[in-house]
Amino acid sequence: MIPRGRPVLNETDVARRAGVSLATWRRRHAAAFRKHVPDLLPDSRSLLYDLAQTDAYLKGRPIPELPDGEHPDDLLTADDVAQILGINTSTVRAYATQGHLSPGTTRYGTRLWTRREVHDRRDNAPGQGKGGGRRAGEPQGPRKQHAYEGDPRLDTAREALTAAGGTPKSRIATALAAQHGGTPRTWERLLTTAAATHHTGDDDPV
Repeated sequence: MIPRGRPVLNETDVARRAGVSLATWRRRHAAAFRKHVPDLLPDSRSLLYDLAQTDAYLKGRPIPELPDGEHPDDLLTADDVAQILGINTSTVRAYATQGHLSPGTTRYGTRLWTRREVHDRRDNAPGQGKGGGRRAGEPQGPRKQHAYEGDPRLDTAREALTAAGGTPKSRIATALAAQHGGTPRTWERLLTTAAATHHTGDDDPV
């Protein structure tokens, strides 16, 4: 998470502010720096650091604390979003691709969403709201026709099938997993379901 309104730096920027090359920084300075200045996105491949904390360290001053608590303008990673929404990270990316969640903003190649948006998505998910629940004693609604009914990744799978022509399904699944997250096996299942439903106009298998 990046706290609200906090400028961040990657390791290249930190080395530049220290007046050394990135290679020299990593070899001579990075280990000590990381003991004092925390990586803001420990679950991400990106190493991002708070600008104020970085400058304080480089100038030999006390490291300022980050803001306490949660704020609507905090920026959250896909892992953070997944925990709040109760879904997996690959589904977060699929939601962003299909418009069920905004594309978010990007910091040094890492996609981020505001806490405000994520909480709004959680509290106002499709199907929720007045009269959205089933009262005790009422019969349960129709059962899903298949495991992926309503999954936005089905649209991605259908588009991939249309564009791929005769490409083997396993290769399409591997490419989709690399692009959107998840496993190739999951995408193979989605592709199979998409192939069975694409010409009906809905998610009812034929």
